[in-house]
Amino acid sequence: MTSKAKNSDVKVLKGQEAEDAILQYLKRMNRPFGAVDVAANLKGAVPKATTQKILVALAEKGEIVQKAYGKTSFFVANQASIDSVPTEKLAELEVECKMIEESNNALAVEVRAITTELSKLKNCPTDEELNAQIASAKEAIARHIERLVPLRSGAPLISAEELAKVNVDWRKWHTEWIRRRKVFMTFWQLATDSLPPQDAETLIEDLGIEFDTTEHKALEKEPLCAIQGTNTRSNLKRKRE
Repeated sequence: MTSKAKNSDVKVLKGQEAEDAILQYLKRMNRPFGAVDVAANLKGAVPKATTQKILVALAEKGEIVQKAYGKTSFFVANQASIDSVPTEKLAELEVECKMIEESNNALAVEVRAITTELSKLKNCPTDEELNAQIASAKEAIARHIERLVPLRSGAPLISAEELAKVNVDWRKWHTEWIRRRKVFMTFWQLATDSLPPQDAETLIEDLGIEFDTTEHKALEKEPLCAIQGTNTRSNLKRKRE
């Protein structure tokens, strides 16, 4: 019912009007069509049966060309009856096409430049991020100034002899700590080698043993400990020699 209602709104063409409509359609589209397709594309303005008859009649007049493929016939506008574009007009169109192409290329270059600039702007910190960085820098400056206050007020500095003594004590006790840790780990391995992991964990809790934490391991990788470790190995080599 809906389809009929839609078709009823289209004016049905007859006679010369129908023939002109079909011919103009084929010339405008300039491609092969079957009778069913032409009738459908004209939205029912010309009935299918009438369309087939008009197409055959136009082919007989030479207005269009009919090609049969098996049981199906296709119709296309006669190319000889289609106005060709003059050479001058083609030359003008080619020039216009070239100008448009050059304009498009220039716009493409501009778009790439703008895109690059936009990418740089997106990578820059926002106003809020800049404010946070400025605030952080001011806090760092304030901390450093606070550390400089005692020096500026004439507070006594650590002498070279005192600093050397601290370094000696540090090397001594750090070396002792490494030695004791090695001794403990050796005996601990012997004591827990035959224990299941769960029993070993229970024993650790019962004895209150605390192994090196992540912070301790990170500290051992710091330059101060690394230098101390190198010096210790050098001293051992000298003693063996």
